[in-house]
Amino acid sequence: MRDSDLKFFESMLLERKVQIKKNIADAAREIESLKDNEVGDEADHASVSTDRMIEQAISAQQSRELGEIDFSLNKIKSGGYGVCDMCEEDISFQRLKVKPYAKYCIVCREIIEKQNK
Repeated sequence: MRDSDLKFFESMLLERKVQIKKNIADAAREIESLKDNEVGDEADHASVSTDRMIEQAISAQQSRELGEIDFSLNKIKSGGYGVCDMCEEDISFQRLKVKPYAKYCIVCREIIEKQNK
């Protein structure tokens, strides 16, 4: 992969990392505000509880994505970025544009998804 491509993907990953950290901080503030809300009845309690669970699920997913981004940024530094972790073939440029922290090419990703079913 060319240096200009690596810089492009590094920039994408760093921008996404900043956005995710902001999202996680916002979600944490939202969860705190839900804790502080007065709950009037069981319906209010259920609504607050559901909102809290949704915020926590989103934060957990974004934390996983943050880990994948950090992994990809390390691969850029070490020289292994854009190579499938399974078959060691290049991951297509288009796939990386859609998911710049992809660890697998399309074929290997499909294999993994079938195995996880």
